Amino acid sequence: MLTLTGLLGTAFALIGAIGLARLPDFFTRLHGPTKATTLGIGAMLVASSLHFSTQGEGLALHELLITVFLFMTAPVSANLLAKAALHLRVRSIAAIPRAFRDS
Repeated sequence: MLTLTGLLGTAFALIGAIGLARLPDFFTRLHGPTKATTLGIGAMLVASSLHFSTQGEGLALHELLITVFLFMTAPVSANLLAKAALHLRVRSIAAIPRAFRDS
């Protein structure tokens, strides 16, 4: 179970890092670290918590607290980055929806 959770977390973190490096514009690049990497790091921290809980004296809560903090702060930081990019009028390669083109 630990190996599976660790490998799954590593795969998601790698996919998020590749997305951050390879996606074409700011708004699509924003999804790499906020979606896949957050899930990947969360899975690796859960695997670490399970490992140290079975090896140590009791339940290892440090990793779970880091995971909760990560899941609370990643969406907030992504939202603030997106709002700042909209305020600065950062260009996107995405097509503007028809409903917004007319107005």
